[in-house]
Amino acid sequence: MPMFQPSKREGLAGYEDGQVLDLDTAVKDGVLGGLGSGGVPGGGAGEKLDLKKMIEELDLSEVPSVFICPISLEPMQDPVTLCTGQTYERSNILRWFSLGHLTCPTTMQELWEDSVTPNKTLYHLIHTWFSHKYLLMKKRSEDVQGRASELVETLKKVKGQARVQALKELRQVVASHATARKAVVDGGGVAVVSGLLGRFTSHAVGSEAIAILVNLSLDSESRTNLMQPAKISLVVDMLNEGSMETKINCTRLIETLMEEKDFRSEIVSSHSLLVGLMRLVKEKRYANGTLPGLRLLRTICLHKQVRSLFVSVGAVPQLVDLLPNLDSECLELALFILETLSSLPEGQLALKDCQSTIPSMVRLLMRVSEMCTQYALSILWAVCSLAPQECSSVAVDAGLAAKLLLVIQSGCDPVLKQRSSELLKLCSLNYSDTIFISKCKLTRTIQ
Repeated sequence: MPMFQPSKREGLAGYEDGQVLDLDTAVKDGVLGGLGSGGVPGGGAGEKLDLKKMIEELDLSEVPSVFICPISLEPMQDPVTLCTGQTYERSNILRWFSLGHLTCPTTMQELWEDSVTPNKTLYHLIHTWFSHKYLLMKKRSEDVQGRASELVETLKKVKGQARVQALKELRQVVASHATARKAVVDGGGVAVVSGLLGRFTSHAVGSEAIAILVNLSLDSESRTNLMQPAKISLVVDMLNEGSMETKINCTRLIETLMEEKDFRSEIVSSHSLLVGLMRLVKEKRYANGTLPGLRLLRTICLHKQVRSLFVSVGAVPQLVDLLPNLDSECLELALFILETLSSLPEGQLALKDCQSTIPSMVRLLMRVSEMCTQYALSILWAVCSLAPQECSSVAVDAGLAAKLLLVIQSGCDPVLKQRSSELLKLCSLNYSDTIFISKCKLTRTIQ
């Protein structure tokens, strides 16, 4: 529960008619009248709502200051008043007394008696205010669920622009309300929406349908249904041609489908899919696509059958060129992909042929995180072991020897230290002892 803040309007703000009430006015004007014994607006003698449950479910950030306990800064459920006239939550003030304090926490005034008196009027006001908010929330929730169910039924009947409009409204509803999402899933809405995706689906319908599906909980049957070739083909097309929001939703949907235990790697063995993802992560105008794109690329890269396709679409030099502009989270994802591809002969060759590979990897050693250092070391080893004379001299000139000494002397994982020692030994083979020692000076690295 967040820390509660007093309402910006003094007193008991929040009623729909715009009334602003203080405690005395509320009692005098009979705000409590007509609420019945249950404290529920218009509820007659209905069952009394549980105050604790209402406070927890509403989880409001703004509550009238008169309802807030000065000790806990949370709404009072059992308000009691001291002899000084100050009111507190019972459990909080009793805890204050148990610590040996005989003062009023707010005024620090000494108490002439430590008895507490239940503030029934304030309790009733608190209960009334939260009941009002709670019942409104419940009514809205029921209205939203009903509207979501209506829209699912509408989608079964309409076509053309009417279908697009119904999808747009349903997308807004499920994005904003958990109850609507549950109503759609429970009412068979997932099958209805996914059934709209196919070979002849327009991008207007497809983008809205996918935006709905990524907000819903998909069971195994639903995910299997969405893995049909025609549906996957549409998703890939929209990944390449849709808006940035649609592209991100497509990556989220594919990632969800890949969680299915029966997922087949041939589903993502698509040249068009990988090209679309590389375009997404390189998009400079909308950087919010980089992280979801790299996440999906990493997940796809776990499937050995697809790795050669990564290399064939030119992913290696593109990812290397992208490294200087990535934040730490994206950087680790990109380096993981590159390290995985370095296990392939063609991936190893692609890394060697990219002029930026060695300088970029040397620069990343001991700079971002231990994980990044591990990936960079593995990539450097793959490249240098492929062409020791050519690559080792380039790496040493880029400051690799000094960086490796830093890794060896650091408190990082022993495995990294061992790999650094092996790489340092490999690099030293092309130099005399005197020249290599001079290459190990830290001047270049520090600069």
